[in-house]
Amino acid sequence: MQTRREWLNSSLGIGGLLLAPSSILSAKEKINFNPRGLEPIIRLSSNENPYGPSKLVQQRIKKSFIHGCRYPYAYSDDLATMLAKKHGVDPESIIVTGGSTEGLKITGLTFTSNGGEIISGQPTFLAMMDYAKQWGAKVNWVPVGKDKEYDLDEIEKRVSSKTKLIFLCNPNNPTGTLVPAKKLIEFCDSVSKKTIVFSDEAYYDFIETPNYPSMIEAVKRGDNVIVSKTFSKVYGMAGLRVGYLIAKPEIASQIRKNIVAMSNVLAIEAAKEALEDKSFYNFSLSKNKEAKNKIYKLLDYLNLDYVTSHTNFIFFHSKKDIQDLGPKMLKKGVKIGRPFPPFYDWCRISTGTLEEVDVFIKGMLEVYQA
Repeated sequence: MQTRREWLNSSLGIGGLLLAPSSILSAKEKINFNPRGLEPIIRLSSNENPYGPSKLVQQRIKKSFIHGCRYPYAYSDDLATMLAKKHGVDPESIIVTGGSTEGLKITGLTFTSNGGEIISGQPTFLAMMDYAKQWGAKVNWVPVGKDKEYDLDEIEKRVSSKTKLIFLCNPNNPTGTLVPAKKLIEFCDSVSKKTIVFSDEAYYDFIETPNYPSMIEAVKRGDNVIVSKTFSKVYGMAGLRVGYLIAKPEIASQIRKNIVAMSNVLAIEAAKEALEDKSFYNFSLSKNKEAKNKIYKLLDYLNLDYVTSHTNFIFFHSKKDIQDLGPKMLKKGVKIGRPFPPFYDWCRISTGTLEEVDVFIKGMLEVYQA
């Protein structure tokens, strides 16, 4: 019986969907980026970057073990200074957190506990809302439209004196949609005069639209806007847990009081190295684009609709309940995304390595052509 790797090594794919194995990575790429091999279960469920951490980041972590006896405060301040320089803001505007999830949670805790309202599109990334509800916050959900994009007009209409935060995940998780630049700028300019706008930009690096604005520009103008960033996605450091928030100093100081985890010395040193490793950054973006194109071809071949993605995942109309499709794909060796109400027959699939995408393609063909 063939192993998965043997199948990949012998197969040219169906309908031209699969790459010949020798063209998956060049010899130079294999030396420089040392990609991991295939695992028994391919994880395409959590929007991770399987190429990371980069070689240089791994070397930095090893060198930093000697500092493991130290508390992370000073190291965190150094990273904040680097990030402030990168984004053109004051270091007091940077809050380094234990992954961007901590940033989302403590922002919700800071501004919406004891009955404060968050307005959010649905579906979206839930970390802020789920945590804030535990502290008494109320969530006002605004369904996305037929195009799976935020209904910003409806969100603004619902703002009241009770509204403490507007949550935007842009590009959005799980839909992969991107708010048009002009509309985003106008929305933040208007709504930030009434309440605080939180812009989760975890997937910002994957945006291919030229000159697409980060809402860091709104922070620089002094608007009531908070921006969240992470090292989990394009830098491939999801397991190290380091992210950061950017806000004007008076907002940042309020949030900083509620930090509960912080990151650790090794993760902080890894983040510093990642910021300098432009080669890996560009490699990640390139391979993500290749993987998306392969998945698009598969979905076109199977006549399954999808949302053009601005992220490292694709949201597609599976025409099957995810509760049913998930176990079937797991039997094929691939773990796919969970259900995202109310779109129970839509699937979120992460890009993965090109070899991992080939396994996904083979599994999908077997499931849909059975």
